[in-house]
Amino acid sequence: MAFYQRMGEVPQKRHTTFYKPDGGLYREQVMGTKGFSGIQSILYHHNPPTQVRETRKYADVRLEYVEQVDLKHQHFKTFDVQPGGDPIFGRRYMLGNNDVVMAVCAPTEPMDYFYRNADGDEVVFVHQGEGELQTIFGTLTYKPGDYLVIPIGTTYRIVPSVQSRFLVIESQNEIVPPKRYRNEHGQLLEHSPFCERDIRLPEKLVTYVESGDFEVRVKRQSVVYSYFFDFHPFDVVGWDGYLYPYALSVHDFEPITGRIHQPPPVHQTFAGQNFVICSFVPRMYDYHPQAIPAPYYHSNVESDEVLYYVEGNFMSRNGIYEGSITLHPMGIPHGPHPGKVEASIGKKETQELAVMLDTFHPLHVTKQALEIEDEAYMSSWLPPKE
Repeated sequence: MAFYQRMGEVPQKRHTTFYKPDGGLYREQVMGTKGFSGIQSILYHHNPPTQVRETRKYADVRLEYVEQVDLKHQHFKTFDVQPGGDPIFGRRYMLGNNDVVMAVCAPTEPMDYFYRNADGDEVVFVHQGEGELQTIFGTLTYKPGDYLVIPIGTTYRIVPSVQSRFLVIESQNEIVPPKRYRNEHGQLLEHSPFCERDIRLPEKLVTYVESGDFEVRVKRQSVVYSYFFDFHPFDVVGWDGYLYPYALSVHDFEPITGRIHQPPPVHQTFAGQNFVICSFVPRMYDYHPQAIPAPYYHSNVESDEVLYYVEGNFMSRNGIYEGSITLHPMGIPHGPHPGKVEASIGKKETQELAVMLDTFHPLHVTKQALEIEDEAYMSSWLPPKE
């Protein structure tokens, strides 16, 4: 999906002299992935990005998982988590493994620092609120339904303008559109549920040329370190390349439908190493005259399935709320709740909106998640008592 983008001022040729109006040199930084064989961008700074005044360890942020004592479906009511903290340290982690972690966040405090995840890419889904994602590549405004895709190593901060609520997926690797929707050049194909026109790039590049005391907190291998600079980290006058943050609205995802029930891969929006992210959006139901729109019972033999419910009436579930997270682990079947199969027959459309994370290695539950667990969820498939 990566395509060339350019913002601000850059020299005619890379790795050549590029002078400031006062005669000094701008400092060129190549920011790339997979050594020098992955996608990259080149940024031009007023100051050397290596010019650090002080460094120190800030915090150990390793997650505390609980020991698995049972294999069961679980339901976590994330709106029961009290808002608090800032957009980074206000994250409440629910699930994770060595490939990916999932958190929710409803910040009430501003970021008085900048942040950089040096472990992998992030996807921040905006459930509620508006504001700005301010980055070294420029600023993106966000609104409900936006996926904010932030590449590894991007210095950024999130600045809500109104109370916001996020679902956060942090990867240990890159997060990209599904391979089957891209040709050999990376262009999104005609059958893709979204295309490049739906991708929103940074809207403006504001260059800060000011001195002061600026902190950038960098996460590496689950430890956060503080780096202190005497200049603003957003001192970039221009950049170009294929690596940058972007936004994709879930409302621009065009659902793929069929005569009979379509399996979850048609909802896939992003792919990571050993996981996928899917979008369940309002769509027409299956149109075979004998179609059963509700999903069939299925066994996740080799994947854990997580659903985050955003809004609407999720047609295959009872007792699910806005902000609910359900975990259906590999090894045991799951499917519609009692009565949902019959109720779906003859229905023409659904207005549900949800984000799904499927992982191909087992997920672990955090202690924070257990505090908001609906312990009756596993028994919710039992027939009603007479």
